[in-house]
Amino acid sequence: MRLNLWILTSWASASASAVAALGVGGSDLQQPLVSQPSKIPPLGFGTWNLDPSNVTEAVTAALQAGYRHIDCAKVYGNQRAVGKGIADGLKKTGLNRSDIWITSKLWNDHHNTSALVSEALDETLVELGLGYLDLWLMHWPVGTDADGDTKLDYLEPWQQMARLHSTTKLRHIGVSNFSPAQLKDLIRNSGAKPAVHQFEIHPYLPQADWIDFHNTHGIAVTAYSPFANTNPTYNSGDDDPPLLLKNRDMLAIAAARGCTTAQVALVWGMSRGYSVIPKSSHVEYIRENFGAIGCELDGEDLERIDALSEKYLKRFNNPSRDYGVKLFEGLEDS
Repeated sequence: MRLNLWILTSWASASASAVAALGVGGSDLQQPLVSQPSKIPPLGFGTWNLDPSNVTEAVTAALQAGYRHIDCAKVYGNQRAVGKGIADGLKKTGLNRSDIWITSKLWNDHHNTSALVSEALDETLVELGLGYLDLWLMHWPVGTDADGDTKLDYLEPWQQMARLHSTTKLRHIGVSNFSPAQLKDLIRNSGAKPAVHQFEIHPYLPQADWIDFHNTHGIAVTAYSPFANTNPTYNSGDDDPPLLLKNRDMLAIAAARGCTTAQVALVWGMSRGYSVIPKSSHVEYIRENFGAIGCELDGEDLERIDALSEKYLKRFNNPSRDYGVKLFEGLEDS
C-alpha cells in the first residue's frame, strides 16, 4: 500500500512517489483544505518535549522537509520558539500562512471562566505570532483551579470555545483525551460536535473501535505518540513491551520494504485514515519521518502490525492517578 491514501489523494492527483521526488517544500498532498477538518495534512510534526535548545530550528526544518501540519500546545512551554520556527520556515520555503495547518491546545488551568478561555487563546496566538489557528483543542477533559485541585470540567469551557469559533481567530475546535462517555456528553449537552479528536494511538494501542466511532460520527482523528514507548517521557520499565521501533516484527517489515521502523509505524497509522504527529529534534530524523509518504506496505504487513496489540496492549499516557479523576473509561487499557 503506497501512501497515496484517501486522505492524501483527495487533495491532489500526484502520486506519493512524485511528491517524494519534489523534495523540500514541494508537497501539494500536504496542503490543508481549511473548510474540511477531515483533510488535515496526515503527516504532521509534533512539538511536545522537543529539545529546548533547537525548537525553532526543528520546526523550520520540518516545514522545509515538506510537513504542512504543526501541532503545538500552551503547556509545552515552547510556543514562542515554535512560532519563530514557523515564521522562519514560511520565509525559507516561500509558503504562505494559508499553506499550513497549525493546531494548539487549551490547558487545564484556563477552564474556569469564559474570560480565562478567551485569554488562553489570545496568549497562544501572541506566542505563536499568528492571527488565527486552524484547530484549537481542549487538551484534557479536566480543569485545575487556583489551588491546584483538578476535576472533570469540559462543558463550560467547550461552550466558550464554540463561541470563539465564530470569530476570525479559529477555523476549527476539537478535543483531546476524551472517553466515550465524555465525548457523547459533550455533544449531547452543547450541540457543538468537535471537528477533531486527538488521542494516543500506535500499534500497541490501536483503538480500532474508538476510531470507527469517530468515522461514523464525522469526527476526524489525530494520533499522538505514534511511536509508542520510543518516547523517553514514558519511562518504559522491564514489564513494558519492547520499544516499538525495535520490535522484531517492525524491524522485519522495515527490512523487507526498504523503510525505517519509524516510517512503517507512520504508514500503518495513516493507512487507517487519521493524521499522525511524530516529533524529533534531529534534522535527519525529521526528514526520515517525512519519507514515510514513499514507504509501501501490503495487507499482510498491516495485519502483522495489527496483531502486536494482542501481545503488547499498552497505554502509555494516563494521568488519571495524578489528576484524581477517571480517564479513558471504556477504552483499551484504561
